[in-house]
Amino acid sequence: MRFDDLFDDLESQLEAELGAHERDTLAEEERFRVGRLELHERLRAAPRSLDLRLRSGERLRIERLAIGKDWLSGTIRDGAADGAGCIVPMRSIAGVRLDEDAVVRSLEAEEPRAGGQPSLAARLSLGFALRDLSRRRAPVELRCPAPLPGTIDRVARDHLDLAIHEPGTSRHPRHVVGVELVPFAAIDWVRLP
Repeated sequence: MRFDDLFDDLESQLEAELGAHERDTLAEEERFRVGRLELHERLRAAPRSLDLRLRSGERLRIERLAIGKDWLSGTIRDGAADGAGCIVPMRSIAGVRLDEDAVVRSLEAEEPRAGGQPSLAARLSLGFALRDLSRRRAPVELRCPAPLPGTIDRVARDHLDLAIHEPGTSRHPRHVVGVELVPFAAIDWVRLP
């Protein structure tokens, strides 16, 4: 064996070991990054069309519109009138069905915003979204899991007051059959006709 070949062989072994170490380091950094991801971050990076399985066992197929701190909103794709919307608390989601490409997309790192702050929508809570519906006096149907139709009168820290009335009627005293206090934890999703 020639002396030059010995050094070439040692050099290639060192390069292979350094390359293996670098690959291991990168793999560990990726596992660490993925370990910090939250569901709302993955859904933000996933395709807009989502197939949700709720804790009630119900399937909800939506076209995602916005994602807040602990909720998402969208347009219902199946089984609803055109333009019907929904708000789904994150804790109500029992699963999200994605194909392999969508799983990979959902893992893509989001570019940090200037100043490190998340977007305004990403900081808004479920209570904020429900207060907006209350201000608009929008008719809703709370799924708890049984449907509760009505209008949100007010939103407190962990619950809301729902004026119960038949779908298609206004929130007029003659139509209201009662007001129900509904904890946020009981709401599987909110349907917007």
